Amino acid sequence: MNIPYGRQEITPADIDAVVEVLHSDFLTQGPMVPRFEQSVALYCGTKYAIAVNSATSALHIACLALDVGPGDLVWTSSITFVASANCARYCGADVDFVDIDSRTYNMSVASLTEKLVRAAAAGRLPKVVIPVHLCGQPCEMEAIHSLSQRYGFHIIEDASHAIGGRYQGEPIGNGRYSDITVFSFHPVKIITTGEGGMALTNDPELAKRMACLRSHGITRDTAEMTQPPDGPWYYQQVELGFNYRMTDLQAALGLSQRQRLDEYVAKRHVIAARYDELLKDLPVTTPWQHADSYSGFHLYVIRLQLNDIKISHQEVFECLRAAGIGVNLHYIPVYRQPYYARLGFNQADFTQAENYYAEAISLPMYPGLREEQQSEVVQRLSALIGHQTLFPKRETLT
Repeated sequence: MNIPYGRQEITPADIDAVVEVLHSDFLTQGPMVPRFEQSVALYCGTKYAIAVNSATSALHIACLALDVGPGDLVWTSSITFVASANCARYCGADVDFVDIDSRTYNMSVASLTEKLVRAAAAGRLPKVVIPVHLCGQPCEMEAIHSLSQRYGFHIIEDASHAIGGRYQGEPIGNGRYSDITVFSFHPVKIITTGEGGMALTNDPELAKRMACLRSHGITRDTAEMTQPPDGPWYYQQVELGFNYRMTDLQAALGLSQRQRLDEYVAKRHVIAARYDELLKDLPVTTPWQHADSYSGFHLYVIRLQLNDIKISHQEVFECLRAAGIGVNLHYIPVYRQPYYARLGFNQADFTQAENYYAEAISLPMYPGLREEQQSEVVQRLSALIGHQTLFPKRETLT
């Protein structure tokens, strides 16, 4: 496609950082991983950061560190990528979903509150709630944290879209209102390590457990061993872990990209503001931003005002794709996926998620998006939905 919905930016500095590792003694487990972890932890104002090979892996070990297992219940947003729910299923736990807020598209605090009241009456409260900072805009974490104090659940922030954003003026990832925060470094995210993720926490025990779980459940710490070591080579597998480690090659790229994080987020805000202006007279709903938030703007999602246009949601999507505009849809409600549908979820329980799914389209959003490309996106959209004079042709001299 001519204009993708998202893409990475790789600079000569990034390439040099990776090449330096290629010439070093360490390609997988070396000094770059802890340097990258320290850089992100310092940026976010948190104590511990555990780098892994994907945000999915980070979500999984976060659940395990909080002792999620069979018989437990985990709740997450109805509009998210499937990994936000799958991580609990990997642990053998049950999953349920919370409807979204009609303006932010994040987990609705009102819906969460109502669901918790019913769950408390039924004696089936969640062990963990996973709010998802959709598109990069943080959830109302103070309110969710207050509910966690009342109802006794842990919180994992799925901030896969949100590194570089802020909540109440503080960096997302600082852990003020959660046990663990998870970031993603997939190529279409705000900064990239190729593939990769990270779990952040202020709890030393959670950090120690997640670090162990990412590396086969193996420890070299004699204090955690069941017997004195046989020698300096000795290690013990103390629980069933995974090979979820990030490599030094990935970490070098991430550390280089981290230096431009604020620049990238600022560029996304400029692009979002220009979209807002270009789209203001069209029959679409542009992203609403909560006063407490500074979004990472990983995504720019519009909603079609279908009553005011002549073609369907699908037709708009397909026509834009056919014109080389790489729109996308983030996301299909998780409970609609066949795997989860078999568990018996009722679409009628998620009114706002259903409305969102019927109208949402993600427009191209990445720091390298040029103004002329952005204008083309809006011009194509304008022509499709019946407003063809947004970019009038220049008068021709005769």
